[in-house]
Amino acid sequence: MPDSDQPTAVRLDGKVISEQVRSELTQKVAEFKKNHPTFTPKLVAIQVGERSDSSLYIRQKSKACKEIGISFEHVQLPDDIQQAELDARMDKINNDPTIHGVIVQLPVPDHLSTKHIVHSICPEKDVDGFHAENIGHLSKRATEPFFNSCTPMGCIELLKRYDIAVAGKQAVVVGRSDIVGSPVAMMLNNLDATVMLCHSKTPDIEAKVREADILVVAIGKPEFVKASWVKPGAVVIDVGMNAKDDPTKKSGYRWVGDVEAAATTHAAYMTPVPGGVGPMTVAMLLSNVVTSAIRHFEASSTTSIVPNLLTLLDPVPSDIAIASAQKPKLISQVASELNLSHAEFEPYGKYTAKVTLDVLDRLESNSNGYYVVVTGISPTPLGEGKSTVSIGLTQAIYAHLNRPAFACVRQPSQGPTFGIKGGAAGGGYSQVTPMTSMNLHLTGDIHAITAANNLVAAAVDARYFHESTQTDTQLFNRLCPKKKGVRKFANVMLRRLQKLGISTTNPDDMSAEEVSQFVRLDIDQDKIMWRRVTDTNDRFLREITIGEAATERGMARKTGFDISVASEIMAVLALTTSLSDMRERLGRMVVALSKQGEPITCDDIGITGALTVLMKNAINPTLMQTLEGSPVFVHAGPFANIAHGNSSIVADRIALKLVGAPAGEPVTAENAGYVVTEAGFGADIGFEKFVNIKCRASGLVPDVAVIVATIRALKMHGGGPDVVPGKPLADEYTQENLELLRKGFANLRRHIENVNKVGIQAIVAINAFSSDTEAELELVRQLSCEAGAYDAVPTHLWAKGGAGAVELAKSVERCCSESKQNSKFHVLYDHNLPIKDKIEVIAKEFYRAGSVSFSKEAEQKIEQFTRNGWDKMPICMAKTQYSFSADPALKNAPEGFDLPIRDIRASLGAGFVYPLCGAMQTLPGLPTRPCFYDIDIDAETGDILGLF
Repeated sequence: MPDSDQPTAVRLDGKVISEQVRSELTQKVAEFKKNHPTFTPKLVAIQVGERSDSSLYIRQKSKACKEIGISFEHVQLPDDIQQAELDARMDKINNDPTIHGVIVQLPVPDHLSTKHIVHSICPEKDVDGFHAENIGHLSKRATEPFFNSCTPMGCIELLKRYDIAVAGKQAVVVGRSDIVGSPVAMMLNNLDATVMLCHSKTPDIEAKVREADILVVAIGKPEFVKASWVKPGAVVIDVGMNAKDDPTKKSGYRWVGDVEAAATTHAAYMTPVPGGVGPMTVAMLLSNVVTSAIRHFEASSTTSIVPNLLTLLDPVPSDIAIASAQKPKLISQVASELNLSHAEFEPYGKYTAKVTLDVLDRLESNSNGYYVVVTGISPTPLGEGKSTVSIGLTQAIYAHLNRPAFACVRQPSQGPTFGIKGGAAGGGYSQVTPMTSMNLHLTGDIHAITAANNLVAAAVDARYFHESTQTDTQLFNRLCPKKKGVRKFANVMLRRLQKLGISTTNPDDMSAEEVSQFVRLDIDQDKIMWRRVTDTNDRFLREITIGEAATERGMARKTGFDISVASEIMAVLALTTSLSDMRERLGRMVVALSKQGEPITCDDIGITGALTVLMKNAINPTLMQTLEGSPVFVHAGPFANIAHGNSSIVADRIALKLVGAPAGEPVTAENAGYVVTEAGFGADIGFEKFVNIKCRASGLVPDVAVIVATIRALKMHGGGPDVVPGKPLADEYTQENLELLRKGFANLRRHIENVNKVGIQAIVAINAFSSDTEAELELVRQLSCEAGAYDAVPTHLWAKGGAGAVELAKSVERCCSESKQNSKFHVLYDHNLPIKDKIEVIAKEFYRAGSVSFSKEAEQKIEQFTRNGWDKMPICMAKTQYSFSADPALKNAPEGFDLPIRDIRASLGAGFVYPLCGAMQTLPGLPTRPCFYDIDIDAETGDILGLF
């Protein structure tokens, strides 16, 4: 204490303390960034208008942020901006996951509502602490706000830094504003002070102030509290900052607080004015931003696991009965558990949503989680439960091992749903839910593909028709019409000009020869490759004649329909990596050849932009969930026998990032989750294409392959009677028969060998049925391990859900951990090999064919594709799923057979060449008794019946 007759209060130096806080924050940000290189706190300041004082405050905050390591963005808006436009800007900022704090510099113009603006800031980003939700949580001892208001927080920080006890003290707060008085009173109360809040209507304020051990004054009146009112030894925090006339000062005024400066002779501690609370306000703002950024980073680095408990019944009810009895989580909850921002998903009803590709940008630096691919043996016509295993395994990892897990599966085609196979949502207690949505329209992706595909078909035929009936000049005038006397090329036309080597971008500068080149595609009607599609099993559309009407002037031609999921646009969707990549792929699709043998693409037709617009929403994967609450992406649905048979790359990529490890951290069983993706049919088809097409395009590396096998299918391959849908199984399948099983194991052995051949460990999941005996299950387990499988595990996913696959999940967990450290994955062949060589590698190494024969048509096309430079793409074999050969009757593990290639086609958009082996149909037909006989609706409740 200085030598004086009058004691002087200890100075609560906000400037010194704020510098300490800033230094600590700088160190905190640097340390956090050292461990997490992508971590960057960000504050956005919104200013409406150009008030000079507001601009000054924003520059000060920008400078302070830069010193700490906080990214700062100043959004300056015109002073005549309307509320709706400001709301739209605020909504975009609220939903930007890279922004951690938002402030609005007040005041705003009179035509805008300050209250509305303050409350439009997301509470989680309200670093000023003004939002009603934050204030409301502050008023309750049982809850905490996301942020405290900065000035009150600065007042409390000063008390803490100077070790001033608060609990049990009498605190008086003068001023009840929402910004300072009211929140600081609540904060003092939460620190166990006895608080009195005074305001302009409080009688005898002087008496109340005299009782204060801690006095906070924020009334906005210069020197309102007199020195004589201050209790000796009190702590005084003066929030006021008022300009008082002073002719002795160069400026003509001096700064005074709401408390007389002479109060320092009464108080034990007192803030100076200026230099007290003011600097603390900015420091606390910076602290809130850093807190918000760390909170967001840590929350977004881990997913929440909230299982949906199953009630298992015996006997197991129908799939639709199980699905109807289990109430799913709201999709907004699933998205929240995955830390998706509101801008990153768009709900389609209560239980389904589209997830945007923006997630990939946000999580770009995260490591991928573990990648599990589920494949199978050569199946019976009944299917061996690959989807059921995929879903059940995911449920087991998520709900029973308590690890993040994501399933990525294909969208079912309505052809099989109403045909012979039924839906593809899994089965029993291992399903995607709601299964009715998944098996029907879902979010309309297949409809979008159908519309886009058939628009291409219509455009090709229309272009042929118009070129046949118009002169070059007529075509040119209609393709490039004058509008207000000016011709312009559509953007897509510039691609054709570039392809033709025409440099001008002004239509009027073209020569007659260039015009003819531009407008004449000169389509060879017999070489139109593009077919129409439908998502229905309609055998009578396989071959049709179009153009029979008199209006088409004798231009009839034979063509046909494929099923929608066989469309090249479906393959493009499954293999694309971004919206721009999808547009490029759609533009490259070859639809016909010219009479000179030149390929004609969608870019040439001019339809690429329109196709991309039709597919704009379809590119976003659909988020659903399993019966036990684990997340699922349902996206794309190419068949594996006539297409590449895998769900989309973007779905797998997003899922792997969502369950992956934060940037800079190694992937371990403790900090990363699992993505289970399914490859269609047996490992000779879907898995081979997963490796050589999907992984080649995505760059992703699988950690383990799960091969699904059933005792039933192995017995069939061992020589058992035919398995026919709709007919009871023969006794061989319901009674123990180890001899038949041992013979049929050759099929599974080859699939294990093929998986191992590309450097991936194989785990056999034995999808056990109630008729399987322990001896049969043990024999398959033993033979699988002898054949080179990492493990073989019986599962009971249909009857028990995830609980029936816990041991499988543990095996997958162990194998992933080991393989991540020592991956030997590689593709089967070099894509630069000649087309025939690549086909022979697949045929001889995966199928064990002795030879490959090519039809004359296939030979001619291979020569043509090679001339066109299409020979450097991977191969997508179109082959029966029931045999390694092209003959579905040739079961088990045949060797030395001839593989006939009757035709070969090119999918330049998808990026592969696909040979057709044997008699493959690209549009299935309906059986005698389709599934639709059993499907109905309860007209009173609206419930769907009979779907499976």
